[in-house]
Amino acid sequence: MEYQEAIDFLYPLHRFGIRPGLDRIYELLRELGHPEKRLGRTVHIAGTNGKGTVAACTASIFTAAGRKTGLFTSPHLVDFTERIRIDGRQIPKEKIAEYCSRLKSRVDALGATFFEVTTAMAFAYFAEEGVEVSVIETGMGGRLDATNVVRGDIVIIPSIGFDHTAWLGESIREIAAEKAAIVKNGSRVFTAVDEGDGLDAIRVAADRCGAQLSISGREAAFRVIDVQPGRLELEVSLASGEHRNLTAPLTGSFHASNVTLAVMAARSEGIGWSDIETGLSRLSASGYRARLEQISTRPSVMLDVSHNPDGMEKSLQALREIRGAFRDLFVLIGVAADKDAAGIVRPVCGLARMVVTVDLPTERNLPAEALAELCLQNGVAEVQVCRTASEGLDLLCSRAGEEDMILVTGSFFLVGELVAAGRWRGEARESGYR
Repeated sequence: MEYQEAIDFLYPLHRFGIRPGLDRIYELLRELGHPEKRLGRTVHIAGTNGKGTVAACTASIFTAAGRKTGLFTSPHLVDFTERIRIDGRQIPKEKIAEYCSRLKSRVDALGATFFEVTTAMAFAYFAEEGVEVSVIETGMGGRLDATNVVRGDIVIIPSIGFDHTAWLGESIREIAAEKAAIVKNGSRVFTAVDEGDGLDAIRVAADRCGAQLSISGREAAFRVIDVQPGRLELEVSLASGEHRNLTAPLTGSFHASNVTLAVMAARSEGIGWSDIETGLSRLSASGYRARLEQISTRPSVMLDVSHNPDGMEKSLQALREIRGAFRDLFVLIGVAADKDAAGIVRPVCGLARMVVTVDLPTERNLPAEALAELCLQNGVAEVQVCRTASEGLDLLCSRAGEEDMILVTGSFFLVGELVAAGRWRGEARESGYR
């Protein structure tokens, strides 16, 4: 196969949807010579929100420490190769074509899903390239997630909230138990879940496996020093008595717990503070994008991929923290039909002067008209419907002044569509929209 042929083979696998279970991924890995056994030290990350931030921070720190580090995350914004990286560099397109060629017959026979095939390719690439560390983000859940064929030397669970309840359970305890099932014998577990049924379920999983459990807020603490658009300064203190002021290119104090978890994991592996500081400063080189990423100024334009109520509330909380940095908030939003759209728009409606709703470029799209009605029901004074993201952005750019902010949010699909269309080249600059 050529790369485009591989992509044309991969994307239709979405038709199989979500199919929890490990039988198919084991068969694919057997076809590839069981690369999951050759991933070096593994950092396995599960949770509701914060997974991507923790994964990027952790991988960037390990890379700064000179350890060849694989990073597997999902989804991507523009190109499939963003999902699989080594030391920040995306997997070559020819490797995607090679692995798809090798796996096609088994995929067809098994009815393997998109995520299962992607996971198998990531592990094969990491093993082939001889990584020393693999940072692996689960897709959904944990117990029956395709990534749960690895033995996590380090397990990180940043948060537990309500998401994918049809698959993971209707209660926090059930959801936490599913996600904590990635804990294995001898794992070191780090979590920011510090109370209630979520922590109870994580503790049960750790005890069952004889795993050491460390809780941010007890074995570590953080203090936010300053929050600016694209800049977070905090002090991290560990139970050992160590403490250090750190700076990361992140917007919002809610990221402080994610940074702290990455620091706890890194220090447990003997990584020094200098490498931690360097890794955080180079976070963007890991491919980390669109978590309240400021890509333009005057007006300020923020890209955000929050797509569930908890994530959206944290993003809007972060904007309230920097409320002095903009006059009015204008929002461009699209939401997938399988998400809690009402819960997602509710935080937005309390702060936005105007909202533009758009359709997403996916069959899972919630129609823009239905999304607009939800916004009106939640008190937004002005709502407009546009057919495409670019049309919606143009409308907002014509309405927003230099002192205002435009927030693009609600879905990876939405942000990815605008980035792919060349609306931005990735760096903040004056009058950055076109």
